[in-house]
Amino acid sequence: MAAEPASPPILVPPLESGDRLTRAEFHARYCLHPEIKKAELVDGVVYVSSPVHRPHSNPHAILAAWLANYALSVSGVSVEAQISVYLPGSESEGQPDACLWRDGGNAGLTPEKALEGAPELAAEIAGSSASYDLNVKKQVYERAGVQEYVVWQTHEGRFDWWTLRGGRYVPLASDARGVVESGVFPGLRLDVVKLLAGDYRGAIRVRAARKKQ
Repeated sequence: MAAEPASPPILVPPLESGDRLTRAEFHARYCLHPEIKKAELVDGVVYVSSPVHRPHSNPHAILAAWLANYALSVSGVSVEAQISVYLPGSESEGQPDACLWRDGGNAGLTPEKALEGAPELAAEIAGSSASYDLNVKKQVYERAGVQEYVVWQTHEGRFDWWTLRGGRYVPLASDARGVVESGVFPGLRLDVVKLLAGDYRGAIRVRAARKKQ
């Protein structure tokens, strides 16, 4: 008796930038294509990142080190790098370059160890102001309730830090020394002047200004 012909394999289409998918469709495809190192779904649109080189990887490491240094010194705060985040209120599954989230806050781990909800702070490395990090992704983070958003534009030499007020992002102002401090995570500070000058150690190890007696 002749064997029945084998069923043809089911081919899963790859993810491509510009695809319009639901979050379930995106997640299923992403899981079946491990060769794709980073892809995001932002308001139903797929963005697949190019291979990462030093102009992105080095600032990414500095940004993650800054946030990790803070998280390791404060109880109840976790730091992540490029974790999948299921954002509420939209067809979005992001992968921020780094983020901070607080135990008992708006985000928590899923059984598959992704984050669901809005982390308190998300941080991204962007080449320039044309990046979707500063446009559609910023709008999605704002709408989802990510309380603070940080973007380091490496090509343009700019560092922006926004906080959520009344449902909209407004810039956090620096002090006279060029230091910005989080309004959500007390003691999380960055000397932006030193950062953009390449003094990464000095930028991260900034202390609060002493109050005048």
